[in-house]
Amino acid sequence: MRIPAHTVCTAIRDDIVSGVFEPGGRLTEELLARRYGVSRVPVREALRTLESEGFVTTRRHAGACVAEPTEEEAADLLEIRRLLEPLGAARAARRRTEAHLKVLRGLVRLGQERARRGQGEDLRSLGGWFHETLAQASGSPGLITLLTQLRHKITWMYAVEQPTRPVESWAEHGAIVDAVARGDADRARTLTALHAERAAAAHRLRRPERVRTSQHAVNTAGVRN
Repeated sequence: MRIPAHTVCTAIRDDIVSGVFEPGGRLTEELLARRYGVSRVPVREALRTLESEGFVTTRRHAGACVAEPTEEEAADLLEIRRLLEPLGAARAARRRTEAHLKVLRGLVRLGQERARRGQGEDLRSLGGWFHETLAQASGSPGLITLLTQLRHKITWMYAVEQPTRPVESWAEHGAIVDAVARGDADRARTLTALHAERAAAAHRLRRPERVRTSQHAVNTAGVRN
């Protein structure tokens, strides 16, 4: 059974994002292959992909290492997201399907309910699903890929404080969905830009932590040749 490189790539990326591999740490093919129960070939391909995404860097005499982004690079990510998310919302207003709207409205209902109950952990997950679905609704593969990579990197670099007014935050989500449903691209863009600006203020740079144990195992029976 051959494990696809993209599966290994996802596992390594998740471990980087969650802090299992700290910034600057070495990523040797042999150790990674043993860790995930795969050969070195998909590991090598995965590391190339992760380097292109900015999660991994290759150092002379050291090989592949987890990247060490600067504060300026981290700040750039939030600025780029503030530019791209409104574009995605505007495109979603023109290209969304009824299936997208159904999911977005369902997430807003759940988010508003959880916000009233003060269930913060649920809100973080729901917020991620909301923005992922909104990006998918843009119908732009290139934009979806960029926004997905941004979310991974921002999660890696930043801790996010809970909104002080979660009910208002989810009301903003609801207004964005209403604009998307009406096909009002300009309003969807404006509302999303305001929402992204407020959300950026809740992000705090993480400090490097020691390597933690991972629960990842990619060598599963569900993967086929």
